[in-house]
Amino acid sequence: MTIDRRAASAIFAAGAFTPWGAARAQQGYPASTVTIELPLAPGTGGDALVRLYAEGLQNVLGKPVVVKNVPGAALMIAAIDVSKAAPDGLTLGMTVSSTLTINPTMYKQMPYDAAKDFAPVSFYVKSPFILVVGANSPFKSAMDFVKAAKESPGKLNFASLGIGTMQQLSMELVLDKFGLTANHVPYRATPQQMTDIAAGNVEIGWVEAAAPQGLIRDGKLRPLAVSSGARFALYPDVPTMAEAFNSPGLEAVSWHVLLAPAATSKAIIRRLHDEMQKITTSADFLDKANDLGLLPIVPPDLDGTAAFIKSEQARWSELIKKIGLAGTQ
Repeated sequence: MTIDRRAASAIFAAGAFTPWGAARAQQGYPASTVTIELPLAPGTGGDALVRLYAEGLQNVLGKPVVVKNVPGAALMIAAIDVSKAAPDGLTLGMTVSSTLTINPTMYKQMPYDAAKDFAPVSFYVKSPFILVVGANSPFKSAMDFVKAAKESPGKLNFASLGIGTMQQLSMELVLDKFGLTANHVPYRATPQQMTDIAAGNVEIGWVEAAAPQGLIRDGKLRPLAVSSGARFALYPDVPTMAEAFNSPGLEAVSWHVLLAPAATSKAIIRRLHDEMQKITTSADFLDKANDLGLLPIVPPDLDGTAAFIKSEQARWSELIKKIGLAGTQ
């Protein structure tokens, strides 16, 4: 792949490579098998997308691209491995937002530096949540919940998948915005969370977007909002978080990003980014992501991705500190 003049100048200015050295690094990459580690179990939606683009990368790179599932340790094992890997582009990592934006503030000690140990390659999909209540709930809209919480401080309950999860923080974001208080009820699994909301044992909760489709269709759950900034294909008639809470710009989603070790050459990062751009905007990828209940996006450029991650780290860290969860793990 030829490097354009502006890209070559940027590499030269950064002192990482001479223009011809960068070109050689690109042309010789990859020297052998590329491994993509991810913190999710096989068969999950995120895993399915990684396998789809791993196949695409293998086709264009001309070397095997294998996927390695390493769940556990609060989704941090893959990130640890990537942070310690040789910066040759042969070990990459897919991670979800919490490993870069939540864990660094929640945990007293971290095995990696989320701000310094990684070079973002591609930010390609968001994972939104849907706010649901039971069919018999008096809440017909998200603002009905806000009104009730104002009238009965500390009386309402909300469900999530646990302390420090994006489901909890999405609700904490709403509570903080409107100056509300409500009781957090953590669950171990989504089915139990949805069952209790449907039964009215817990008033409300954000759940993984694809999970409640059947219960919504059967009239057991009522959707009030999706947490993404754009309307969601699975629920086109459900308002966005910003619309539902009359708060322009309000969004609370998990997201997926492909990373490389921080010292990886800019030429390799750019090559991978450009190839991912083609793969993740293809019809096959977009259809697969939508089917899995994920929200594909047009990946921003490398600078845009870095800026987005930095902004997400700042805002979630601020909220975690504000609600007293900093250093609790």
